[in-house]
This record gives sequence, C-alpha cells and structure tokens, in this order.
Amino acid sequence: MGNKPTIAISHLGCEKNRIDSEHMLGLLTEAGYQVDSNEELADYVIVNTCSFIQEARQESVRTLVELAEANKKIIISGCMAQHFQEQLLEELPEAVALVGTGDYQKIVNVIERVESGEKVKEISAQPTYIADENTPRYRTTTEGVAYLRIAEGCDYRCSFCIIPHLRGKQRSRTIESIVAEAQQLAAQGVKELILISQISTNYGLDLYGKPALAKLLRELGKVKVPWIRIHYAYPTGITPEVMAAMIETPNVLPYLDLPLQHSHPEILKGMNRPWQGQVNDAIIDRIKEAIPEAVLRTTFIVGFPGETDAHFAHLQRFVQRHEFDHVGVFTFSPEEETPSYHLPNQLPEEVKQDRRNALMELQQPIAARKNQACVGQTVQVLIEQENPATGQLVGRSARFAPEVDGLVYVEGEAALGAMVSVTITDADVYDLYGVVAINH
Repeated sequence: MGNKPTIAISHLGCEKNRIDSEHMLGLLTEAGYQVDSNEELADYVIVNTCSFIQEARQESVRTLVELAEANKKIIISGCMAQHFQEQLLEELPEAVALVGTGDYQKIVNVIERVESGEKVKEISAQPTYIADENTPRYRTTTEGVAYLRIAEGCDYRCSFCIIPHLRGKQRSRTIESIVAEAQQLAAQGVKELILISQISTNYGLDLYGKPALAKLLRELGKVKVPWIRIHYAYPTGITPEVMAAMIETPNVLPYLDLPLQHSHPEILKGMNRPWQGQVNDAIIDRIKEAIPEAVLRTTFIVGFPGETDAHFAHLQRFVQRHEFDHVGVFTFSPEEETPSYHLPNQLPEEVKQDRRNALMELQQPIAARKNQACVGQTVQVLIEQENPATGQLVGRSARFAPEVDGLVYVEGEAALGAMVSVTITDADVYDLYGVVAINH
C-alpha cells in the first residue's frame, strides 16, 4: 500500500455538524492521513452537508457540483447524506461514498473501502452514535473557543423541523464524559466552551430520567475556563434550578439563546409547540427578574402557514415589549418531510420577506440601545483575530456568541486567544468598539 491519499473537508451547516467534521479530521489524522485545507490539492473531499432548509441544501448542492466539475472524488457526509441517500449517488456519479449523521466515526474504514474500489453507503437508518471525550478531534474554530456537545438528536416534533428525522432521538452524554472533555479543552488553552445540543434544557432526560442541565452547569463550574455559554435553551426548560445554577456558577455566562420561533398561541399550536404559548411572557419576565444582567438572544420564524397580519402584529408587540439583545429572523421554509409542508394557507414569498424586514427593522433601535448602554464599561473580551493591515484586534465580549452576534473592535496590544479587559468607547447597531484597558 503506497502513500495514503490526502483528504480535505468542506464544512457546511451548523456547529453540531462542525463537531462531526472535527471528529472526522481527528480520526483521519490519527490514522495517518494527510489532511489538507486546500481542496484542489486533495485526493478526496469530504463534504459535510446541511439539509435543514432549502437554502442550506442549495449551498450544499452548489459545493458538490463545483467539486464534481473539478473532477474531485467526493464523500458526502452529514444531514443531506442522511436525507437523500441513494438519490445523491444517482445524481452525482463523482460521489464515491455516503456517510450518515450517526456514522462519521467510521470515516477511516470508509476511506479504506473506497480506496479498494468500493462505492460505500454507510448510513444508519436511526442514528444512535454520539462521540465522547476519547474520540479524536481536531478543532477548526479559533484557538480560544470550542464547541462542546452535551447531547445529540431530538425527541420534539415541531411541525416545521426535520432534525429528528436527520439526527435521531435525543441521546445525552454523561456528566463525567462532558466534564472530562471540558478539562481537555481547558488544558489546550480554550477560554470559552459553548454547550450545544438540539435542546440543551432537555439535557440528561434520556440518561437520568429528568433534565440535568443545572447539575451539569455546576460540575462544569469546577473546570478552569473563564466562559461557558449555553446554546438552544428552550424557555420551558429554564427552571428555577437552571437559573440558580447559572447565577451561582461564576463561569457560566448569563447568556440565554431561546429559540422561541413565535409569540402567538395559534401559530405556536400550528408549529406543534402549544405548551409554549401559555408561558412565553411569564418565563422571559422571570428570567429578567432572576438574572437582571441576562443577555437574551432569540430566533423567530415569520410567514408560517396561516400567519395573519394580526398574528404578525402580535409578534411585533412581543419583540417591542421584551427588548431582546439579539434577534434572528427566518422566513418559513416548507420542508417536504415535515407536517407544516401540508398546511393550508402557505404565504407568498414576498409577504414572508416583507415581514422579516419589518421585524428586523423593529429590532434595530432596540439592539442599538442595548449596545449603546455598554459604552463606558470595561468588559472582558476574548481576542480572536487581528486585521494584518491595521493591527486592529477583533474579539467578542460575553454578550456576543460567535457567528451570530456582534464583534468588539479593539485598539491596543493583546495576544490572539487571550482574554483582556477592554474599555468600550463606541457602539453601533451590531458591534462595539474599545481600547485595551491599562491595568494600573
């Protein structure tokens, strides 16, 4: 057997997918494969695809087609492989293998089989795998940040969402396993751990018979890492226990990402989230009361089938009333395998876009005011990049999660991956500006 082939990974989709890519890179490197970030030089390109909504699939398909046109041997992994299976092999003869969302851990074996001339389809119908702290991993994020998966899959059946179909039922890692990985990452110099799963507030339900997020947070509090951030916290799961754990664990940031999706009970019912309509307002008020410094991020879907002007006006009032720090707005995307695809009263695309624009415009002055309130404060900033031309540093304060929120532009000296005190001097709608504070 001559030299091993070189392999590149083209990564698409969410941070859950990113962790899968990182494990594939780790496993391949450990097995002695050359991993190249340059797709042109690689013998194989693994495309880790996203299939969440149509737009994501189009991006995945574009990437696949470009690589096929460049005569690359393609391995399709991730959500689209899980979703379309044989269809992809028929339409893309350049694809030499398909790897499902619960099968990426077999990547070394897949490459060996492909090398011997086999067309490989490695897809578990019901994904059950979840990696642990012993699974090799090669991080692709900036050195100060790591995603830490606490669970995989989802047991909810929101009518617009295909995730359970693509990622299987919820399966949580043990607290011990997560803490062990957190310690490894802290030892590598990571300053911020971002806990992710499909529904972080349901963490542990399958393992321990009840949600265990509060207990997990307290255990992670013993790890020497300055910031722990929780993603995808469902409002009903933010119990008094979870809030107490957030308040009493100093390195758990008071940052909550609440995927609310809508405010109107009728639309929430159509989304198959009827439990949420009764609790939305009360829970947000409760969080603000318990954790006054809480930074709240949320996402909404506009243009859900049957959403009337009155429903949308309800959502606008909701956004005005609660003054979230960060709001993401998505237009409804009808997905064939989901119940909402078949609902009557689908809205025209332009109505969806108009509503998205209107909601974002409504949020802008709120976001600007929230940022403006930071001017004059001295805050901790994790430095992530440097503009080589200007020497200006770019990082994030605790109020900004990576990728989705704003940035802090910093004048002064600091090392990449370092946590430094920065005095905020200016703000705009999305970002903050500041100067490294001199410690006297």
